[in-house]
Amino acid sequence: MSAKTEKLSTQLLDELQGALSHGTVARRVETLRRVTDLFMGQSVDYSADQVAVFDDVFNCLVEHIEVGAKILLSERLAGNPMSPPRIIRRLAFDDQIEIAAPVLTQSERLDEETLVENARCKSQAHLLAISKRKTLSNAVTDVLVERGNDEVVESAVNNAGASFSEKSFTQLVERAESNDVLAICLGSRKSIPRPHYLKLVARASNAVRARLEAANAGSAHDISAAVNDAAKLVKPPAAMARDAAAAHGLVQSLFADDRLDERQMMAFARAGKFDETNAAIACLADVPVSTVETVMIESRSEGILVLAKVAGLPWDVVKAILDMRTDLTGSSGSGGEIEISKEGYERLRNTTAQQVLRFYRMQQTAATTETA
Repeated sequence: MSAKTEKLSTQLLDELQGALSHGTVARRVETLRRVTDLFMGQSVDYSADQVAVFDDVFNCLVEHIEVGAKILLSERLAGNPMSPPRIIRRLAFDDQIEIAAPVLTQSERLDEETLVENARCKSQAHLLAISKRKTLSNAVTDVLVERGNDEVVESAVNNAGASFSEKSFTQLVERAESNDVLAICLGSRKSIPRPHYLKLVARASNAVRARLEAANAGSAHDISAAVNDAAKLVKPPAAMARDAAAAHGLVQSLFADDRLDERQMMAFARAGKFDETNAAIACLADVPVSTVETVMIESRSEGILVLAKVAGLPWDVVKAILDMRTDLTGSSGSGGEIEISKEGYERLRNTTAQQVLRFYRMQQTAATTETA
């Protein structure tokens, strides 16, 4: 220990001993204030050893002070990236949310592992505080989505600095079916993957679709696959529409140059390229992309098998497409179901698939006419 650190340690320990021996809460609170002032005034200059000394003193003092003083300490230390780590953790796990909230929302000392641990065991109020952090990783939002109530989940979805895994997006879309506020928040996120957006809009109420359309009025492309054929079309966020249009244009160019083969289809599917895969199937089966998107977001896989058979795709490519769909949309895809799909695909004749597709087109035409 350096001489400077030893001097600081002696000073702080003297303060601590005096506060504890005096016996009054007021004296301890005043000591805590003075120690906090000392730390905050020069925290950027303290070494790790010196910060550890403050950590010891803070942890000792908080055992003997009232809630109000702990709240003030939490508020003061929360925004300081050099704050002693053990006291920050202790404050974050306090049952009193007024004490825990400042550090849970602001402190950079709380790493991902600690936030996940806190979110798994503490109250909804603690989860809500975490949901408001400047950034949130997939690991943290996975727990927020799994355990959080509607207020927590909506707060996380509205947080532009939060990222979500495919698993969480799937769960959010399912929850949004019965929660219009969440559906609008989720549909307005710029980072929502297109397949989840399509499924969200397909399941949304008319009121939600209207709100999403109004929110994205500047978009240049309708997403006709987002809802069933007779439903109101909703425009996606402009960036999403541009990305989809670019993907469709690339595939159409490959198809026109006779370069859209099985190897390219496999590459699209294995890379999880939803828009490219849909456009490729549409080109090979000679159907609108909207038709492919519609069957892609359905819970059953029969529609995909029909289109793949019409497109003349081998089973290994079809399986890659089904796996992609499972990964992106959360659709079921167990080994037993895949085997059943394989058997069904091998039995399905091209002529039968063509007949099914013609029947589907007739339904589309009739629905469009009725709507008009």
